[in-house]
Amino acid sequence: MDKNIKAEIIAKYATHEGDTGSPEVQIALLTYRINHLTEHLKIHHKDHHSRRGLLQMVGTRRSLLNYLKELDIERYRNILAQLDIRK
Repeated sequence: MDKNIKAEIIAKYATHEGDTGSPEVQIALLTYRINHLTEHLKIHHKDHHSRRGLLQMVGTRRSLLNYLKELDIERYRNILAQLDIRK
């Protein structure tokens, strides 16, 4: 991931100045990486090592989404709508 893209994503989803660890930022970064890796796997369908990494990222994102859902349902709904993640 390019530093500029990462900084742009962090700036867009940060809840306050200097925020890099909130669930929204982590979910947004994982979503970008998941989408990027999904495109890679459409071309290289036999790349099973990357597929395993993709599944781990999806699981991590799911855990963060479940945490956010328990913490604040409105923030959860907003991040789902912004990132166009289906539930």
